[in-house]
This record gives sequence, structure tokens and C-alpha cells, in this order.
Amino acid sequence: MKGKPTIVFDFDGVIHSYFSGWQGIDVIPDPPVDGIRETIEQLRKRYRLVVVSSRCREKKGLEATKRWLADHKIEVDDVTFEKVPAIVYVDDRALTFDGDPKALLGKIRHFKPWHKK
Repeated sequence: MKGKPTIVFDFDGVIHSYFSGWQGIDVIPDPPVDGIRETIEQLRKRYRLVVVSSRCREKKGLEATKRWLADHKIEVDDVTFEKVPAIVYVDDRALTFDGDPKALLGKIRHFKPWHKK
């Protein structure tokens, strides 16, 4: 893995479809987002892929996340709670800062993740 650039994927809403919303730190009821396994497989050929989740702040959440990934045959390079250095972060609740702080207020007010639209 050394030498590959890192991409960080958020777990809920990016890999885990998260249609049911929060059910508990170790309760992960929904299937993967359609096509995410194949995309991750392709990316891992050139990148180190790390999954980050607030679930992983506790051991049982970390174990549940790893088990869910294994059950769905989604192979990644690491799973963590900490935001690690990366060339890009993939998150369903993120905005890309475009250098215009004045535009942020409107973007934040009207923001909805894809699974809430």
C-alpha cells in the first residue's frame, strides 16, 4: 500500500445506503449504495481506500462497520474514526469550498444529502 495516494470514503450515506437513518452505533440495517462495491474495487487498483465513520469512535461500532463491509464483500484498506490525510474525501454531507465564503450560507441552508432528496 505504501506509495498509493489515499482516498477517504464516509461510511453512512456513501457506502451504507443509510435509508433507515441512525439506529445505533452498531446497528447497520441497510444495503450498500448500488454500484459502490464495484467503484471501490476499481479505485483500490490505484489508491489506498480508507473508510471513516463516527460509528468507529467506539469499539463495537468499529467492529460492526468492519463486519458489515465483510458481509457485503467490500474490501478497503482501513476503517477508522479519524480523518486521515487524503487527496480527496467522499462524503454525502460535504460541500466543496469554492473560495467564496459569501456563498456558503446559502449552500448550507439549502443542503440535503442525496438520500434525503
